[in-house]
Amino acid sequence: MSPGVILKAKAWKYGDNIDTDVIIPARYLTSSDPAVLAQHCMEDVDTEFVKKAQEGDFIIGGKNFGCGSSREHAPIAIKAAGISCVIAKSFARIFYRNSFNMGLPILDCPEAVDGINDGDEIQVNLTEGVIKNLSTGEEFRAKPIPPFMQELIDAGGLINYSRSKIKN
Repeated sequence: MSPGVILKAKAWKYGDNIDTDVIIPARYLTSSDPAVLAQHCMEDVDTEFVKKAQEGDFIIGGKNFGCGSSREHAPIAIKAAGISCVIAKSFARIFYRNSFNMGLPILDCPEAVDGINDGDEIQVNLTEGVIKNLSTGEEFRAKPIPPFMQELIDAGGLINYSRSKIKN
């Protein structure tokens, strides 16, 4: 996605301490295929998630989203499930880093999390850090994604970014 692109879709809201074992249960780590991982994304906390989530939707989380093991499979599963961005009150540090390395945009904005309900239609401008709840009319400001991190997202992750730099 290029700078200034506005993402607009439905929000799926979860609570605090959503760990990587819930995002992608360990029993599915026998595969590294993103499509296989996507089929099981969030199933231990929401068995209907992959059936109801649509391409471009958002996950809204509470505090400490992505805690637990350092598995990169978690952001891969979320991204492969079609989620365009995760917004949470806070992120586990390793999940934060892994998300950008995999090309998954994330924003921390406690006010937005408090002001968004499950199923709300929201709009996000990653460049400006503006989150609008279109269902309620409320607007929130997150810290915008820094330009270098946005380059990782635009490239589809750290590996693709590095490959493009090596070619040049």
